[in-house]
Amino acid sequence: MNHQLLVTQDGSHTVRLEQEQVTFHSIYGAINESQHVFIHAGLQFMMQDYQNLRIFEMGFGTGLNAWLTLLEAEKGKLNIEYTAIELYPLDSTLIGKLNYSELLKADKHQTVFRKMHAAPWDQLISLTEYFSLMKRKSDLVNFQTEEKFHLIYFDAFAPDKQPELWTQEIFEKIFQWLLPGGCLVTYSAKGQVRRNLQAAGFAVEKLAGPQPKREMTRARKKTVDSSILRSW
Repeated sequence: MNHQLLVTQDGSHTVRLEQEQVTFHSIYGAINESQHVFIHAGLQFMMQDYQNLRIFEMGFGTGLNAWLTLLEAEKGKLNIEYTAIELYPLDSTLIGKLNYSELLKADKHQTVFRKMHAAPWDQLISLTEYFSLMKRKSDLVNFQTEEKFHLIYFDAFAPDKQPELWTQEIFEKIFQWLLPGGCLVTYSAKGQVRRNLQAAGFAVEKLAGPQPKREMTRARKKTVDSSILRSW
């Protein structure tokens, strides 16, 4: 694949796939989008009640979402077990050029960022006292797991680029991976996406999106017994 490194409007990098004409993050701000959608609307929402969290990410990519989550875990002393799938890992040379640590003033954790990308596949690796990572080399359609998660970062390419990942059937599959009371967050607020989530059993809400998007989506699996979430 032909990858191109781009600087987005908040100064942070994203990666563009030239053949598919898609970027891994918003061109209006990679860090801004990830913090707004996945950290603020997802992780910080869940950590109001839970200190121990299992998180699943659709699309490891540049590692930005995982990296921001690790930093949040360190800051809040959260115990996070993070699973991410990625079928086409980025080249180590490209990874070495990403400027996230510099912009976030997290240079002391830069070594951990490299370890995150260099971590072996299909092994749970403890990267810090508070953050463990398992990377699985797979696509979402074929991925299967017996694990249950509190939070899902749904960061697939846009519905018009990867329509097969935004279907009711996919969301029904993901719904089974969530613990009761858990939630899924995504940048997309398209009407058909929300309808597919609802048809799969989710309670769906629209939230303010990262600039310049007006809206994003958070979808919850209704709580049956909140003690289940607290048991891990």
